[in-house]
Amino acid sequence: MKEIRTEDAVGQILCHDITQIIKDEKKGVLFSKGHIVKEEDIPLLLSVGKEHLFVWEKKEGILHENEGADILYKICAGDSMHGTDVKEGKIELVADEDGVLKIRRDALLAVNSLGEMMIASRHGDFPVKKGDKLAGTRIIPLVIEKEKMDKAVEAAGPEPIFSILPYHLKKVGIVTTGSEVKKGLIQDTFTPVLKEKLSEYPTEVIGQTTPGDDKAQITADIMEFINQGADMVVCSGGMSVDPDDRTPGGIRDTGARVVTYGAPVLPGAMLLIAYYEKEGKRIPILGLPGCVMYAKRTVFDLVLPRIMADDEIFPEEVAAYGEGGLCLNCKVCTFPNCGFGK
Repeated sequence: MKEIRTEDAVGQILCHDITQIIKDEKKGVLFSKGHIVKEEDIPLLLSVGKEHLFVWEKKEGILHENEGADILYKICAGDSMHGTDVKEGKIELVADEDGVLKIRRDALLAVNSLGEMMIASRHGDFPVKKGDKLAGTRIIPLVIEKEKMDKAVEAAGPEPIFSILPYHLKKVGIVTTGSEVKKGLIQDTFTPVLKEKLSEYPTEVIGQTTPGDDKAQITADIMEFINQGADMVVCSGGMSVDPDDRTPGGIRDTGARVVTYGAPVLPGAMLLIAYYEKEGKRIPILGLPGCVMYAKRTVFDLVLPRIMADDEIFPEEVAAYGEGGLCLNCKVCTFPNCGFGK
């Protein structure tokens, strides 16, 4: 830190806040610590009686907090996002398009474990919209050794920590199981809910069938939708372990690779996720439990955005839903861990 004449301070970095007091009008910070003095700032600084300033003295191998934040931003930002102007040593990342936020969690942990720097983000694997804040970066002290920032770059690795997977238009076939629906004994209230949720994403429902509880027919209906060019097939109902619930068997008999039958999520424990491979294309088949029909948020809300973004789901990822996977039915949705907001 050194003291210089205010008129000579252009381009220098303030080491302390500059307060402005106007009687009966204002008392507050005119320029914050870390501010880089500009030519147009000089008259304002002189007007508050600051004829001399204490500024940061540039030293070899030492970076200002703004420089450090910029390095953190660069190791964080992937495509389809941008950074805000640096303010008080902080840069925020903002989404440029709708999609699913992906986070390289090992890299995020590695950087945050270094100390004297931080990257804070929203939850990964959740939908984000254009304009949403994704993360914020900053250095904790006013200055930091360049060597530490070099370690952050090394810890993060060559790929950005954050990325956004965009959604893709998908043709969807709906297979509504249950003999009570097929025979018209009850009204189908499941399909309207499915269509409403699907309408939040770029989808086209190409048809619906009601095979009842005939396992062979369930399999045939799924395959018919796939042959018609469906990018996803959703089967509703018949997902429990009762002997007359035939949907899981009908999905398995297509030859699809079952990722999971069951998820540590309430509501939604009886979820089935499978992938059918055809001509190099991976077609998801979902078996949805009955809770999707009546609960506001379920396991379907966790997996649907990822499927729409062609983000393959693996068994260990489903297992990880257990932490935060209990819906408390609160006024502000925190399922899981505030991923959906209000």
